[in-house]
Amino acid sequence: MRVILIANPKGGIGKTTLSINLAGYLASQGKRVAMLDLDRQKSATQWLAIRDAGLPKIELLRDGQKGSSDWLVIDSPAGMHGKSLERALKLAHKVVVPIAPSLFDIRASQAFLAALQAEKAARKGQGFVSVVGMRMDVRTRAGVTLEQFMAQQQMPVLAHLRNTQHYVNAAFEGKSLFDLPYHVAERDIEQWRDLIDWLDR
Repeated sequence: MRVILIANPKGGIGKTTLSINLAGYLASQGKRVAMLDLDRQKSATQWLAIRDAGLPKIELLRDGQKGSSDWLVIDSPAGMHGKSLERALKLAHKVVVPIAPSLFDIRASQAFLAALQAEKAARKGQGFVSVVGMRMDVRTRAGVTLEQFMAQQQMPVLAHLRNTQHYVNAAFEGKSLFDLPYHVAERDIEQWRDLIDWLDR
């Protein structure tokens, strides 16, 4: 089972949105997918509870439960650090870091990104960490600032996901972006291409 950890210590950054849509993409490709919801709000658990049985299946795992899926997507809590972070990083094959293009989000993520750099160096791997810009437009000053900051960290932003109601409306129905008709979500799905290629490598 390959494990994807969605992590950033700051709350409200978009971890759950990214988690459910990553799980939705993998399930749409015929993969056996499970989710582990470590967030205190349990939003991913609530999303799975309203997901229609006719949609590609995504299993909910409880903490400590072992699954037999191809992929496990972990929605981590805000403020995860220390031993909890170390354990999660050891489990993960891939780490996806959602980050918003604001001064406060960038500063709140610095210590966490440093821990990821240390783990990445220990693994001698370039494909371990991916950064995703959430609710951002790369043409804005904030978008450019985020790009420059992440380049300094040697962690380029792999995907830039725009602020759109498609994510919100899909979630209300227990759906991901990848469960919507393609003509509805086409523009947004295109923004996932590089992230999907990275996952498949």
